[in-house]
Amino acid sequence: MRTELLEPRLCFSDLKPPQADFRSEVIEGLRRPRKTLSPKFFYDPEGCRLFEAICDLPEYYLTRTEIAILTEHADSIAQTLGRGGTLIELGSGNSRKVRLLLEALKPDVYMPVDIAGQHLLAASRELAVDHPWLNIHAACLDYSRHFELPFLPEGQRKTVFFPGSSIGNFEPAEAEILLRGIARCVQPDGGLLIGFDLKKDAAVLQAAYNDSAGVTAQFNLNLLRCINAGAAANFDLGRFRHHAFFNEPKGRIEMHLRSESHQRVVVAGETFEFLDGESIHTENSYKYGIEEFRTLARHAGFEPGRCWRDRNGLFCVHYFGV
Repeated sequence: MRTELLEPRLCFSDLKPPQADFRSEVIEGLRRPRKTLSPKFFYDPEGCRLFEAICDLPEYYLTRTEIAILTEHADSIAQTLGRGGTLIELGSGNSRKVRLLLEALKPDVYMPVDIAGQHLLAASRELAVDHPWLNIHAACLDYSRHFELPFLPEGQRKTVFFPGSSIGNFEPAEAEILLRGIARCVQPDGGLLIGFDLKKDAAVLQAAYNDSAGVTAQFNLNLLRCINAGAAANFDLGRFRHHAFFNEPKGRIEMHLRSESHQRVVVAGETFEFLDGESIHTENSYKYGIEEFRTLARHAGFEPGRCWRDRNGLFCVHYFGV
């Protein structure tokens, strides 16, 4: 682990896995009978840029709906969470959403956690300028693999903020494991403020992941560009197509990259064959009912607290205590 004090109130800890781990995870996923890649690999600088563009698309209701909830209910959320303590944000990205809560919460320490190091550092520097009173300890790490943070002040109440419905990217069993890790982190008197997407009409979901401008398709295909650069691969992006659909029995959106022809691709010296129409499964986005998610959280050691929804019932921000 490398930790730097960049400014009087800004520290940066780099715990990102080495490139060899990236290559081995990619190869392991492509060796499976149904080829799979983790969505955490989307977020190189170009992937971060494209995702921010997705968040502003008219079809992609998730970000603007969650922001509206946080904006409208910031004071109520602050009353529920309490002021001070340590606020840990998983998948912080550009820290856009936490800005809506910082003045109300006034945490003693804010710890943004993200796997995209350059993006995390840039966002943390901007936040430090805009909030000179705030102690920031940014941590670049892969929270999907384990939940060990580099720095936690002793004696402070800890709250994890996990917005964006990112919990939906995990299989339910994996989501429970992650939530258990969060529960251990925030014990004995902390909590979790989490955003998750609600079940709704399939047409709304389909449109959100198949935008008319094709930005989500670019985002999905950029994953292959990341692998070409980071795992010595030779994917031809022109021979794959974005494919996203709602799998109703499983309650999830699935994103795939579908091969447009029979082809072979070399990754880190290993050759992989793709049949015409064969796909790489790149992301799931599970949608939950509120009681369904409460049951999941209870199994992980949390007790449901208050929840806040938009008027159209699209999205939920929920607080859980331990």
